[in-house]
Amino acid sequence: MALPLATQDESSMHLESNGKSCKRLHSESYSLDEPSLQSAKKQKLSPPARSQSPSVFWDNLSRIWLTRNALRELDRRNYQRTVVEEEDLLARRPANAFLRYCSPQHLRKIQRYARLGGPDLSGLRGYRKSTKSLLPGMSSRTSSYRIRKHVSDSRASSTSRASSTSRSASRSTRPSKTTTTRSSGPYDRDFQQHLIDHGIYPHAYEYPDGRIPPKPNNWGDIKERLARPRASLSPSNFTEEAHEKFVRADANAFKEKQVTESVISMVEGDNGDVRCVSGGVAFGNFVSLTDGTLKPGNPDRYYGARPEQLRRDIRSELSGRIKPSTQDDLPILPNFLLAAKGPDGSLSVAGRQASYDGALGARAMHTLQTYEQEQPEFDNNAYTITSIYHGGTLKMFTSHPSKPTDSDRPEYHMTQINTWGMTGNVDTFREGATWFRNGRDWAKEQRDDAIRRANEHSTSNVVQSTLNASFSTVCDTSSDELNMSMSRESHFSFNQTSMTESLHTKESIEKSRRAGKNGP
Repeated sequence: MALPLATQDESSMHLESNGKSCKRLHSESYSLDEPSLQSAKKQKLSPPARSQSPSVFWDNLSRIWLTRNALRELDRRNYQRTVVEEEDLLARRPANAFLRYCSPQHLRKIQRYARLGGPDLSGLRGYRKSTKSLLPGMSSRTSSYRIRKHVSDSRASSTSRASSTSRSASRSTRPSKTTTTRSSGPYDRDFQQHLIDHGIYPHAYEYPDGRIPPKPNNWGDIKERLARPRASLSPSNFTEEAHEKFVRADANAFKEKQVTESVISMVEGDNGDVRCVSGGVAFGNFVSLTDGTLKPGNPDRYYGARPEQLRRDIRSELSGRIKPSTQDDLPILPNFLLAAKGPDGSLSVAGRQASYDGALGARAMHTLQTYEQEQPEFDNNAYTITSIYHGGTLKMFTSHPSKPTDSDRPEYHMTQINTWGMTGNVDTFREGATWFRNGRDWAKEQRDDAIRRANEHSTSNVVQSTLNASFSTVCDTSSDELNMSMSRESHFSFNQTSMTESLHTKESIEKSRRAGKNGP
């Protein structure tokens, strides 16, 4: 604060020597500021757009990447800090220690200079103005006006920086004038960093110490099962003409929905029970896989089991981990999932989405497989498959959990099975579609087996509980009957003893009488 006041003192000496010119200068500057005041009053500033994740998401990241969402969060925090500073600016009344040591002559000069308006110091970095003048001659209207002007300038500057950042980011990511790219939304690099921080690792991840996550123990069995030939994809059933139709469908699909409906449907073929497939539904019923800051998973297609396959009591108990939606008729236990992107979509976004959705499916399977286990066991086998379709390319991955290492959360690993260029030639399409359809059937086998085991375990527990209850009832009844029998026997024994004693007493009396009659 000493620097601005020293500037005032020097300026007052200069202005005092120039007399009338300084009055003209202040009146002109004041007249130029009036329109600024009116425009500041008319300008309505709104806070910057909020990022798609809460503040705690950013606070807990081990590393923050320079993404659009990160810039939005930075703008939001800067705006919030500006508002706090403005409130603090209007509430605080700082005492200027410099005035205490000024001589009366200097105070008169400052007072005279203040009456003329004083210099506009709002452009100085870190300068804070008081809401009331420190000297009696200072105009409260001028002081109040300059505070409002400083507030409006700072807000306008913040908004200008935010809009400039958004425009520059938009220009840098726009490939041409005729095409646009879709925003990564929540699936950006910070999203992936959040997954890694919570033990959900993408394909080809390497630990900081150089270790490579192991493949699932049933890796060989999975590949052998998925490679089995299918009659529906033989050359006689799937011809060159059918493949050309697929290529045209892929070329004319510009949106994700078009890809899912017209392209993926040809890869799937006959998908069996339609009640076991769904998509485009947020997994809003699942409990959070991390710390609650991520949006629910939302695969473009997923396969699961019909809800009525699993006992109702198990469904209710494990609802938050095996039932993805609150809608009761949608499939549960999703373990075959797909992320599809249009030609303008991002492959990296699809990979992050597949990693996230696959981990949710792997957790669902592991939860049911370890139902009512005191300590969940980890066999390091994969029972979940997730796929990506983007730009005519099909990729398939497994997702499996492993035992926790540094925390109490299991770790989830994504391992690539294979990749096929589906639009290249008919042979590659046949192979990719074969593995995809076999993977779907294999995933159903794993679901059905887990459901069967859980139902049998629950049924055996119910039967055992019923037997225990029946045995307890029988034991209680037998005990009551035994007590009653013992009571009857005791009562009979007591009566018999009393009668015997009574007979002995009578015999003794008779003997005494006879002895008296036959006395000496």
